[in-house]
Amino acid sequence: MRKLHAKSALLPEGWAKDVLISLDADGRIASVTANQAPGADADTVAILLPALSNLHSHAFQRALAGLTEKRGAGDDDFWSWREAMYAFLPKLGPDEVEAIAAMLYAELAESGFASVAEFHYLHHQPDGTPFADLAEMAGRIVAAAQSTGLGLTLLPVAYARSGFGGAAVHDGQKRFANTPDRLLALREAARPHLTRVDDGLGLAPHSLRAVTPEDLAVLLEAATDGPIHIHIAEQIKEVDDCLAWSGQRPVEWLLENAEIDGRWCLIHATHMTSEETRRLAASGAVAGLCPTTEADLGDGIFPGSAYMSSGGVWGVGTDSHVRTDAAEELRLLEWSQRLSHRKRTVLAEAGQSNGTALLRQALAGGAQAMGRTSGRIAKGYWADLVSLDQGHTVLCGKTGDQILDSWIFSGDRTCVQHVWSAGRAIVRDGRHKDREAIANTFGRTMKKLLI
Repeated sequence: MRKLHAKSALLPEGWAKDVLISLDADGRIASVTANQAPGADADTVAILLPALSNLHSHAFQRALAGLTEKRGAGDDDFWSWREAMYAFLPKLGPDEVEAIAAMLYAELAESGFASVAEFHYLHHQPDGTPFADLAEMAGRIVAAAQSTGLGLTLLPVAYARSGFGGAAVHDGQKRFANTPDRLLALREAARPHLTRVDDGLGLAPHSLRAVTPEDLAVLLEAATDGPIHIHIAEQIKEVDDCLAWSGQRPVEWLLENAEIDGRWCLIHATHMTSEETRRLAASGAVAGLCPTTEADLGDGIFPGSAYMSSGGVWGVGTDSHVRTDAAEELRLLEWSQRLSHRKRTVLAEAGQSNGTALLRQALAGGAQAMGRTSGRIAKGYWADLVSLDQGHTVLCGKTGDQILDSWIFSGDRTCVQHVWSAGRAIVRDGRHKDREAIANTFGRTMKKLLI
C-alpha cells in the first residue's frame, strides 16, 4: 500500500487540510483521512485535486495542428477542414499513429488529464483494406496509452455511410469504413489488447450521417456493455441535411429513435432548440464539449446556460487537439457563454466559485462518459489525481476555491506539478516521465510525414 499526503485537497465535501490518502495495489484509493500528519512513508504535495477525464479524442489529428490554417479560394469551414484531414490520412501507418498518440497522451497528462476516451475511426490501410488483425490500429492506440500510463476508454467507431440516407463512403473515408458486423468484430478483436485493470471499451456510431437507422439498431443491440458516444449537431449543415432526410433535427431524431440514457455521450450537440436542450438534459446522457476544437472549426457555441439550468451533465475533451490544455477547455467554455450572454460567471450558481463549479461538473461528466470510477478523492475510486504547483505565479498565496479560479481563468498547463493515473505516477514536476524518448520518436515521425 502506498501513501500520499496533501496539505490541501479537494474532497467531495469540500476543501480539507492535511489529507492522507492510501492506495491499494490496483491503483484505487483505499482510504482518505483529513487532519493527519504525513508520516515518513508518504509522498507529500501542497495542492491535490481529482484529475479530469478527456472524453473526446482523435489522437492522429494532433499531427495536423497548425497545418490547416491556409485559407482556400472560398469560405473556410468545418467541411473544408475535413477535406484537408482526408488528404493527410494516406501518410499515417500503424507506427505513425502510435508515435502521434503517445506524444498526445503525454501532453494531455502534463496538462492535468489522467484518462482519455479515444474516438477511434482510423481502422484500415490507405486503400481501405483491413489489416490482418482487424484491431491493428486500435491496438496501437492502446499501446500508446499503456506506454504513457494514461487511462484509456477505447471507442471503436462505426462509419458505414457518407451522408444521411445511406450514401456509399467515398475514397477519403475508406480507412474508416466497416459494415456494422465487421465493426463489432473489430471491437471484439480490440478487447484482448486492453490488459490493464482500468482499461475500458465502448462503442461509437460516428454520427447519424455515417450510419443508417438499421446500422444503428444492429450496433446498439450488440453493444450491451460500455459507454456509447456519437457526434451530433456540430454544424448547421448537418442539421439542415438531417431535416431534409428525416424531417427532424439530429438530437430530436436520436432522442425519438434510441433509448438515450446515462451510457450515452453526445459529442458537441452545439445546435439544439430549447426543447432539445431540455430533453437531452433530462435524459441523463453527457454532453461532450470540446471548446477549443469547436472554436477552431467555427462550429458555434453550445447552449451551456440553458442546458445546465435544466440539470444537464457535461464534460470536456480536446477532440482535434489544436490545443491540449485541461484548464483552457474549461476557461473557453465559460468565456464562450460570457460572450454569448454578455455576462460574467454564467455557469456557476449564486455564491459559487466559477472555477470549482466548472471543475466539479467536468469531473463528474467526464468520468460518466468514460465509464470510469474517477473524478473524486474517495475510497474505491481510481487514484486519478493531479497536484498543482503552489509556487506558480498565479497560485502564490491562494487557498481553497481561489486556487481553482486562478488555475482555470489565469493559469495553464504550467500550473500542473504531478499527475497520477490509477495510481501510476506519470507526470513529475510538470514533465511526463518518458517525455524525452516520446518526443524524439514523435519528432522523427513528423519530419517523415512532412517531407
